[in-house]
This record gives sequence, structure tokens and C-alpha cells, in this order.
Amino acid sequence: MFVDQGNRYFLTFIDDCTRMCWVYFMQHKSEVFGIFKKFKAMVELQSGYKIKRLRSDRGGEYTSLKFLKFCEDVGMERQLIVAYSPQQNGVAERKNRTTVEMSKAMMNEKRLPFKLWREAVNTTVYIQNWCPTRALESSTPFEAFSGRKPGVKHLKAFGFICFCHVPSQLRSKLDDSAVKCIFVGYGKCEKGYRVDCGKLVVFNGYKA
Repeated sequence: MFVDQGNRYFLTFIDDCTRMCWVYFMQHKSEVFGIFKKFKAMVELQSGYKIKRLRSDRGGEYTSLKFLKFCEDVGMERQLIVAYSPQQNGVAERKNRTTVEMSKAMMNEKRLPFKLWREAVNTTVYIQNWCPTRALESSTPFEAFSGRKPGVKHLKAFGFICFCHVPSQLRSKLDDSAVKCIFVGYGKCEKGYRVDCGKLVVFNGYKA
């Protein structure tokens, strides 16, 4: 169980064809259904394809009546693994284990505080989508899903020290023009980096 600003869990969705992965953070497992509906709308619009099957374990967050009815209404096939047989959902189980271990290694290597676990997980999934995998031949999940080769010039080492420029509109003439920060990831909706300045995570733009 993880604790960070109210977030206690992370949820991953994996495209079985391209191995592209998306991660979401939540406070309670009851949020899964709402998150899935938003994910379904987003990924179907971006890919142009409909989700035909959804495989999951038999956790209550996946087997609620409203979740099952929603899948039935949209014609989506549900595949529930046999109880106590996580190997039937091996792709997701291995992904989650790799994500946790990689995030832990990145944080330990830079001796970062536990409060940044969410940033480490988010960055781990981002990097995995950008890297080749044995499940695909000479491709990355991002390229297989989007049809575009991923750029790598903007990739940075997680946890390195950086200095972020402070716009003149946000400081006086005697204030420092840059602040010392820790690089913790990449923006989702913003073309920028995520950095931690000690109090909160902010964005700093970059050119890809």
C-alpha cells in the first residue's frame, strides 16, 4: 500500500497487442470503475479502435454489478481469471512487479523520500513505453500503438539535480532567477518536465 497526498494505489491498463501501458493513481479502489470509463473513452478516440475484451482478476472493484452491466451494455467481453491463479493474467502481473521494482530502484539510487513514489511509478511507466520489449519485434510500445517513433532527446535521469528558470513575472529584481529542483518525470498534458522543489511538484518546459 502506498501513501502520497491521498493517493494509496496505482492502476495500470495494458494493451495486449502493443504492450502500451497507462497508469492512474487513486485514493480508493472504488474509483476503478470511473477511471476505466475515462480510460476507455480516451484510448478508443486516440487509437480509432474499440476495446473488445477486458481481462482482470476477481477483485471487487472489477466485479461490481455496475461494472459488469457497463461492459455488457457496450458489448465488451469480460475475462476473469480463475481464483488464486495470477499466472492467467501474467502480462499485468509482470508489468506491475517490474514497475514497483524499477520505481524502488530509482528512488533508492538517488535516496529520494517516499513521498515521491507516485512520480517514480509514473516515470517508470513512461520509460517502459519508450523502450524495446521482447514482446514486440524491433519496436517499442509507443511506436506500435501510435505509429510514430518516440523521440529520446528529452529523456533525463530520474532524481538528478536541476535548476528551473523563474519567469520575471513571478519574481522581483532581487530574487533568484532560478531555483534548485529534483527532476522527477515528464508532463502528461504539458510539454514539460516534472520537478520537485521541496514543497510541491511543478512543471518546467522543454523542447523535444
